[in-house]
Amino acid sequence: MINFHAEDVKFDLPQKRDHKNWLKKIAKSESFKIGELNYIFLSDEGLHKINLEYLNHDTYTDIITFDNSEDEEVIEGDIFISIERVKENSTEFGVSFETELRRVLAHGLLHLCGYKDKTETEVQVMRKMEEESLSLWEN
Repeated sequence: MINFHAEDVKFDLPQKRDHKNWLKKIAKSESFKIGELNYIFLSDEGLHKINLEYLNHDTYTDIITFDNSEDEEVIEGDIFISIERVKENSTEFGVSFETELRRVLAHGLLHLCGYKDKTETEVQVMRKMEEESLSLWEN
């Protein structure tokens, strides 16, 4: 089950069914099933508070992923996304808001599939996987 929620922002993800099918396709391509996956959209300030409270990081970010999985083959987690940061990054990277949002949606899921992004090599692999995930989007 994949859920989309907005906490402190007015945001309603369009094409929910298409996004859910796409996210399942990404998980399947990595040999995972999705148990319960929650995407929570918030403001920069809302995500900053979570970053401080749970990770003790005093920084702004576009996404924070919490892995709640108990079974190695089943993905369960909570993915918090700053809609403001996604909008800002889409402008900075010269892509549409929809494309940047999908990149971030995939990024969180890829973390739950085991991909990391702490080292330069990990970042390169993550970017490659994001691009592969974006290529799975059919509209």
